[in-house]
Amino acid sequence: MTKAEVISAIADKTGVDKASVSVTLESFFETVKAELSKGEGVFVRGFGSFVNKKRAAKKARNISAKTTVDVPEHYVPGFKPAKEFTEQVKSNVK
Repeated sequence: MTKAEVISAIADKTGVDKASVSVTLESFFETVKAELSKGEGVFVRGFGSFVNKKRAAKKARNISAKTTVDVPEHYVPGFKPAKEFTEQVKSNVK
């Protein structure tokens, strides 16, 4: 499902015009990105948590140059679904 399809589905279910739904959805995404950039998490009860995950420093290989590269410690965005969300998916997807 694409973002446009999500916007259409929400607009059909709520009766709100697609432009308003699009602005709301984009605002949500921007808020999540801003909070994660500040090091904060976003927790949506019943849906899940958007959090930063710490990746430890490691050594990697550049295969083409046959050299070792140091990758510093860094953070990547992650999503952890809520228990109810996980159970719903498990029971419905066959």
